[in-house]
Formats: sequence, structure tokens, C-alpha cells
Amino acid sequence: MNKKYATIKDIAKSLDISIATVSRALRNAYDVSSETRKKVLEEAERLKYRPNLNATGLVNSRTNKIGVIIPSIVNYYFSTVITGIQDHAIENDYQVILFLTNDSFAWELKIVRELSLTSLDGLLICLSSQTDDFGHFEELIKTEIPLVFFDRYSNSLQASRVIQDDYQGACTATEYLINCGFRKIAHITGPDNLTLVRSRSQGFLDTLSKYGLAYSVKIHSGFSQENGSQDITNLFKSIEVPDAIFAVNDRKAVGAILRLTEMGIRVGKDVGVLGFTNDPISEIISPKLSSIAEPAYDIGKKSCELLLKHIRKPNLPVEEIKLPTHLVIRESTGR
Repeated sequence: MNKKYATIKDIAKSLDISIATVSRALRNAYDVSSETRKKVLEEAERLKYRPNLNATGLVNSRTNKIGVIIPSIVNYYFSTVITGIQDHAIENDYQVILFLTNDSFAWELKIVRELSLTSLDGLLICLSSQTDDFGHFEELIKTEIPLVFFDRYSNSLQASRVIQDDYQGACTATEYLINCGFRKIAHITGPDNLTLVRSRSQGFLDTLSKYGLAYSVKIHSGFSQENGSQDITNLFKSIEVPDAIFAVNDRKAVGAILRLTEMGIRVGKDVGVLGFTNDPISEIISPKLSSIAEPAYDIGKKSCELLLKHIRKPNLPVEEIKLPTHLVIRESTGR
């Protein structure tokens, strides 16, 4: 495929200066004035210039460093993914550099635009929950730096990815709730722009349809415990209330349990709650939370393993690795 992105020659032509001057300005050479360098950098930014690793010969000079663009490091899932990445990286003599977006599209965009690609051999990326424009990643792919997405990704991006089977996990969760005798199951989920959210929602809806159940309420909000609590408040304002909750993650499920308890509703007996992650908090909350366990450590390890394959063999085709989930039954779904 013919990659179309700005080169040093484009910058030189735009500013009517020599290619050599542009090259020296980008390297911050001593013999280039600060005024010229400023003009070159501004034009490089305007044209969205990125170094061509093949053209500069840097592809053969590895740094043994990989970057990880990730929304958070404080929740169980992401911290466990990072552990998997780190363990495999260390085994292969690679350092890991974290770039934290705080689940913000603005920060994600800033990080990607300001990356020093020549200091990294490759990138592992998990989208922010706010990301619905993928232009910055399309530009990144054009630079031909090896990269792999994990957990959150977009089908529109032609890049390798490692994910859990979100659709089947949701099918398993919904079918289990139905087999427990629940018939009015509501799904409290995340932003609809994320593929994993859509996959879990589709698994939920397809399973309800399979069993001929008409009640199919969904609420989209954020991923936090507070969002889960607010979702319950909103659900129970309705005339027809649910008898079970399937949450997109365990943090929302915990928020649901706490709010239901505040409302005097017995979790498990009156309303079942089932999460997705198998966060350790599932064992601490009362009643203990049933959940779909995600292979977080393996997601991290496999992502790193796949990225190193792309680094060592740059022409490998795009690959998707999908890992299975499994159901962990606890008290929150027991009638």
C-alpha cells in the first residue's frame, strides 16, 4: 500500500528552504537559528510530519523500548494487563514506558501527536472511553511503527489486536441469569462508541432473543462505581423495574449492589447482579459478586508477545487474538 504522509522534502518545499536545513532543524543542530527551527517545527506540526523509520534506517537500530498507551493504572484489570506486558517484556530484554491518558480523548490525542517514535520500537494501545475519532491512530499506522491494540480497539483501524471474547462472555452471563429464573434483565453498560461495549450489548440482546424475552433495557453511561449507582437510580424510576442486572464491568456492578442495598432491595433474592472482570472486590462486597472473568494477565502477555513478533518481522499481516472468558458464580445471583 502506498503510504501518504508528509516528508522532510514537503516541509522544505513549503518553507522554500533546503532539505538539509530542515533535517538539521529537526535534529536541533547547532548551526540552525532558533527562528528557522521554530518555523520548521511549526510547519512539521501543520503537515503532520512523522519520521519514516525505514527511510532513516532506524528500523535496524532498536531501542529495546516499547510504549504502552493506557487509560488507567489504578483499576484491577489494567494493572493486571500491565503486569502481563511487563513480565513478557522483561523476559525479552525490553523496557516498558507507560503513557497514561486518564481515559481522556484529549490526552490520548496529545500523547500520540507528541510521541518520539524514534525512541520506541513499538506501541501497545488501549483506547480511551471517549475516543470516537481515530484519525490520530490512522496517522500513526502510516508511519509503519509496529503497534498492537488490546481490550479497546476499533474495527476501522488496520492493526493487530488482542482481546477477550466480549460477545460470548455476555451471552454466558445473560444465559446464566435466565437459567437462575430472572426474566427482566437490564444491562448497565459503557459508552456506545467502544467495540467491547457494543459486543457485550449484542451478546446480551441476542441471548434475550434466543429465549424469547421481550424486556431488554440498556443504559449507557461511564464505567465507574458511581455510574453504576446512578444507573440503578434511573432504572428504578421506571414503571416496569428489572429483576436482574448485567453490568459491563465489576465497578458498575458494585455500584449497583450498594445502591440496591440502600434502597432496601435484597441482592440475589429480589434482584440478581452479575458483573464482568472478576475484580478481587467481587470477593469482598456483600453479597459476593458473580462475574465473567477476563484473562487480564494473558491479554497483557499475548499483546506484548504479538508486538515483539511485529517488531522482529515488520511485514507480518494484521492478526487478531481472542481469548476466552469464564463464569464465576457467587452470591449476588443466588435466589
